[in-house]
Amino acid sequence: MPGPILIFDSGVGGLSVVAELRRQLPGAALVYACDNAMLPYGLRPDAWLVARILAVCEAAVTASGCAALVVACNTASTLALDALRARLCVPVVGTVPAIKPAARLSRNRHLALLATSATVARPYTERLIREFASDCRVERVAADGLVVQAERQVSGDAVDEDAIRAALAPLWRSPTLDTLVLGCTHFPLLHREIAAAVSWPVTLIDSSAAIARRTGQVVGDVAAHRGVDASLATAPDARLARALARFEFAEPRLLTVG
Repeated sequence: MPGPILIFDSGVGGLSVVAELRRQLPGAALVYACDNAMLPYGLRPDAWLVARILAVCEAAVTASGCAALVVACNTASTLALDALRARLCVPVVGTVPAIKPAARLSRNRHLALLATSATVARPYTERLIREFASDCRVERVAADGLVVQAERQVSGDAVDEDAIRAALAPLWRSPTLDTLVLGCTHFPLLHREIAAAVSWPVTLIDSSAAIARRTGQVVGDVAAHRGVDASLATAPDARLARALARFEFAEPRLLTVG
């Protein structure tokens, strides 16, 4: 019997991918798995993260009976994608910063990557830039504080617009910057706020549409048909439950991680 598509993130950032999955695969059942007990991932040691990501995803795959896993987290993908594919018995779709399409779009050959500290510093990110944007000037800006603002926005709380402007401030050193990669799945949830805070017009780009397309290619007609979309979390959290409800997920069931 076909299973749902499982979307995994440390927090609510993966909900930006959920929106695109529902647009491209409107009939597919979804399960959202959130490791909120250990949020944020971006500041934790690599070895610890790999072990934790493997444990949570394995538990979530078992609990959901999914047809495929979407790792809707840049940090988890750049660290643990190969290990997940080796460990799990379902297809795994990862998330990488949208450097390649950004390089194609940039008229001035000047783009920026806005991401967490972990993603900005990853060798994986360096390889993406070298392979797809070697002829571009690429700024890399760590904006871990935007994760907190995205979590607040999705749960219905007010965001700190000054904090968003401060996070973006390092971008405005050269007026030739014309393309901004939102390199954390949390950041597209702040698309409106980020667009309002830019110092001049820039194109904002993220990976959600590409992730959804790839997921559709992987699952084909295998995914279960949509009913009430379920969710899983590693810790009780009323704000998380509110955020998931806004995206039409049932209240999260507690996920036990061995």
